[in-house]
Parts: sequence; structure tokens; C-alpha cells
Amino acid sequence: MTGNLTLLTDFYELTMMQGYFKNQTNGTVVFDAFYRNNPSGNGYAICTGLSQVINYIKSLHFDYDDISYLRSLEIFDEDFLSYLAGFHFSGDIYAVPEGTVVFPMEPLVKVVAPIMEAQLVETAILNIVNHQSLIATKASRVCYAAKGEPVMEFGLRRAQGPDAGILGARAAVIGGCIGTSNVLCAKEFGIPALGTHAHSWIMSFESEIEAFRKYAELYPNNTTLLVDTYDTLRSGVPNAIKVFKELQEAGNMPKMYGIRLDSGDLAYLSKRARRMLDEAGFKDASICASSDLDEYLIDSLKTQGAAINSWGVGTNLITSKDCPSFGGVYKLAAIERDGELAPKIKLSENTWKITNPGNKTIFRIYDKETKKIRADVIALVGEEFSEEEELLLFDPIATWKRTLLPAGSYEVREILKPIFQNGQCVYEEPGVMEIRSYCQKELNTLWDETRRLVNPQEVYVDLSQKLWDMKQELLRNYK
Repeated sequence: MTGNLTLLTDFYELTMMQGYFKNQTNGTVVFDAFYRNNPSGNGYAICTGLSQVINYIKSLHFDYDDISYLRSLEIFDEDFLSYLAGFHFSGDIYAVPEGTVVFPMEPLVKVVAPIMEAQLVETAILNIVNHQSLIATKASRVCYAAKGEPVMEFGLRRAQGPDAGILGARAAVIGGCIGTSNVLCAKEFGIPALGTHAHSWIMSFESEIEAFRKYAELYPNNTTLLVDTYDTLRSGVPNAIKVFKELQEAGNMPKMYGIRLDSGDLAYLSKRARRMLDEAGFKDASICASSDLDEYLIDSLKTQGAAINSWGVGTNLITSKDCPSFGGVYKLAAIERDGELAPKIKLSENTWKITNPGNKTIFRIYDKETKKIRADVIALVGEEFSEEEELLLFDPIATWKRTLLPAGSYEVREILKPIFQNGQCVYEEPGVMEIRSYCQKELNTLWDETRRLVNPQEVYVDLSQKLWDMKQELLRNYK
């Protein structure tokens, strides 16, 4: 997660670098990192991971051990190894800020740099952005299903390794979770550390009620008791009520208190538990649920009228179990020729795999009245859009699908921001909780139809007329 990650790359990046070096080819190029399909059948994604990309680029260098290892492979020449020994990143990077909602085919990260530098950073950028964007998007779906009720990230023990657990929890909080059980993540990123106790705490005492009493004594300000170790309705909930009454009579009622359910029929048990707590006078006691939750189960439980008002989500969130990869790619879009950036395009039999050429940026178009996203327009750098002029949007493949926005009816925002200029970071990073707040505002710019869990309405991602014309010319020339 930290330190020198320079060798966190695919081997062919280095063999290509040596090829460029030997051919004295190191002109400026443009690479775009983007994805083609929203994860989990979603209507959007959340771009995350930029902070780690920044740290990676800042520490990018080949140390003595790196050079020694590469020499031992007996494939790299000494003149190339000498070049690597003095390597540093000198180019420009543009990116969509963390927490921004994004859509397929948009450049989330754009690298403008000498080709050897731009080639080397491909793998690490994709590794970082793919993973965290996947988890942040999954978290936003889970939190949407919870309909504003707090969701806690509980997945560390099921994550695919420590880094996935730490950075996945970070991404989950950006996506909407209120905090994490992961203490190291909480410390590193200033995130609330959350949790109650395990069944082993209950089992370590002679009786369940003794375990509850000791826990309430230790944590008088936040007493949430796990009630399903033995028998939820005959033992757990009655014993929790008994302890709450003892605290009340002693004048030590916690500011926050309640029970947690971790097994069984959560809809049935929560409704029965709610009735028991209310009848005992504890109507403000919370009921938290865990137990292999995801957005679909939470949505189903709410449909059934489950009396749950906070959620602990672990395995299915931290692993994005139903969609384990984000699918981001990194493609060459332009290359320096005679002092100018000449557009490049990758062709494919699959229409949606044909890349968008040139040095590009992204303009987001909002409905002026509702502040909701109408469409995104991928355009060439230097293009401008005036809100005082009408704007024609058209589908870049089915071009007959057109929408004309009247002048004054929309607002425009460019969402690709400079991060590195001439190898120096020019971007001021916000904290994780600040990114989380920004992400919530971003999500509010989506129409409800785009946020629904099943068969969401897609947001249009169009090309500017200039970019579309350039793409068609390249296609004609290649054919």
C-alpha cells in the first residue's frame, strides 16, 4: 500500500520500455484509463483511488535492489538499466476527482508523458483505480438500498489480503458507509472506527446476562448487545432488556444503545425484537443487523418491513462478490508527430471496443432546474461550450438519437482536473470524510431511475461533434 511500488507492473511494460529506449522513441503520448461497463449492472460508477495514484507517482523510482533484480533476469541491457537508475516521472496527469460519479468510456485518468513513462505506470494505475472504484460503487448500492440508514463496513477478515481490506474499507466509506471495523484503515485515513463484540465475548462468561452487564459497564456511552448467541427471542433480547432496565434504574442509560442480530430470519426476528423492546419502554433502542448482507437482501428486508435501522455489511461488500472486477483499461489515444499530438485509435469487431482518439476532456451537462445530470460529453481539449447557446447531443453510435437542449436550460462543468504538471503534483488532496461528503452530493445529481438496483436507466455519454468527426475520419482512413 505504501513505499516504492515501481516494480508493481507487468513485465511487458519493461520490455516495451527497453524497446522504446533502443529505438530512441520517447515522444509525448496520451493514454486514457477508462472502463466499458458499469459494475454489478449499475447505472454509474464512483471513481476512487486517486490518492494512492498520487502517492505511487510521487515515489516512482528504481532503487539499487530493483536494478540489481532486473539485471539478474539477463534480458535488459546495461545502457537501459542506467536509464532506469535515473528514472522519474516528468509528465502530466489529469483525473476525475475521487468520489465523482462516472460512466463508461470516459477517461478517469489521462496520462500525458514521454511514452516510456506513460507505459510504465499503466498497470499500477489500473490496479489502484479498478479495485477502489469497484468497492466504492458497490458501497453506494448497499447504502442506497438502506435508504439513508447507517451502513458500517465490516469486511476486513474476508478481504483478499491486507491492502484490499484497508483500501477497500476506505473506498466503501467514500461510497457511503459511515465507518469501518478496520482499525488500521480508520487510523490511516481519519475514518470512524466502529463495532460491538463477538459471540466469543458472550461465550467466555458463565451466563449471557453477565456478559451483557460487563459490556455495558465497560462501554456506557454506546451499548449494543449481540443477542443471537444462544436463543435470540427467549434469551438474548430478554437479557438485553433486563440490562437496559438496570442501567435506567441506576441513572446510567447510554446515549446510544440497542441490539445486533447476526443470524436467523432477520425480518421476523427484528420485528419481534422491536415489539419486545417497545413494550419494555425502549422505543429508541436501535436494531443493527449483519449476516452476509448485500444491497438485494437489504432491499428485500426493507420490503418485508424489517425493524432494522443500521446495517453491518462485510463479505459481499469488501469483495464485491457478485462482480469481482471493474474492467478498466488503458489505451493509447494520441502520439507526438512533428511537434503535435496526432490522434490514435484502436479498432475492433466489437463496436463498443473501438477507442475514442485524441487528447480529450469531459464536460458534464446538468439540467439547470433540477441540477440532475442530463449527459456527459467527451470532447477534445480546447473545445468550449457556452450555456447561452443551444446544445445538440447525439448518440455516438446510433447517431439518429438526438436531443437539443435550449440555450439557458443547462449548466456545464468540466470534470477532468490537472493532478501532475511536469512531474510535480499540483492537486490538493481532500480527506476521506470530505470526499465522502462530495460523493453524496454527486450521487444526488443522478436521477432516481439511474440509481435503481435493477435495470437502471443509462446516462448518455456523447462525443462532441469535433471528436466524432475525428473518429470517423480515422475509421475511414484505416478502412
